[in-house]
Amino acid sequence: MILAIDTGNTHTVLGCIDVSKKRLSAAPVLRMRTDRAQTETEYAVRIRQILELYGIDAGAFEGAILASVVPELTGVLAEAVRLITGAQPLIVGPGLKTGLKIELDDPGTIAADLVATAVAAKEEYPLPCVVIDMGTATTITVVNEKGAYIGGSILPGAGISMKALARETALLPAIDIVPPKKTIASNTIDAMKAGIVFGQAGAIDGTIDRFAAALGREPASIVTTGGMGSVICPHCMHEITIDDTLLLKGLGIIWKKNAGKKISKFSNVDKNQREI
Repeated sequence: MILAIDTGNTHTVLGCIDVSKKRLSAAPVLRMRTDRAQTETEYAVRIRQILELYGIDAGAFEGAILASVVPELTGVLAEAVRLITGAQPLIVGPGLKTGLKIELDDPGTIAADLVATAVAAKEEYPLPCVVIDMGTATTITVVNEKGAYIGGSILPGAGISMKALARETALLPAIDIVPPKKTIASNTIDAMKAGIVFGQAGAIDGTIDRFAAALGREPASIVTTGGMGSVICPHCMHEITIDDTLLLKGLGIIWKKNAGKKISKFSNVDKNQREI
């Protein structure tokens, strides 16, 4: 079993992955708030406490892998993992094998979470595949029919949009992001819910249509992951598969491709390579 960690701007997700199985799954999946102010020791204590709460022995992990989009926390979390498991985690980035070709203007700029979701999409879903990751930001990306990551789009996440709406208007409150009671809302709160939920769904649908036109064909699969995926994507016009552990499974796949690899602490190699 390995410990897979996805550190986002708002939450950090932990997954326990049995890498002995051909088809990977992450269970249990544990979440904690990302806190840029905490030290290695504080994170180690938090992670250990969360694992113990679920009856998981931190010493039972044979390895660990980390994907982070918060650069100042990458080293902090890596050291925290080493403290509680005794293993130096692999860090997703240049230097790790993924089997994924990156066809971007600058391949070194791709975020670790996008690499992990693309790797899982390539392994588990028909191609070309559109991947929608709905976290702090909503990313909509494409793995083409050859299994290459070719890019995508980024838009403000539902949470950011709601916060901006409440902050910049005098009469609109901050509310939970849930579907409205009806499509054409008849009160202010439901109108806000409709705007956020249907607005995001419409943006996703429109982006997928444009991607299909650019590809010259419909995607063979569309999959969503991230905290808001199960809230927003059921309201899209396209058929979208909800896979809440897509990113963690991608981390498990990457770990298996690099099992036994020894890397120096937080090392980097040539960021201009075409495949990582």
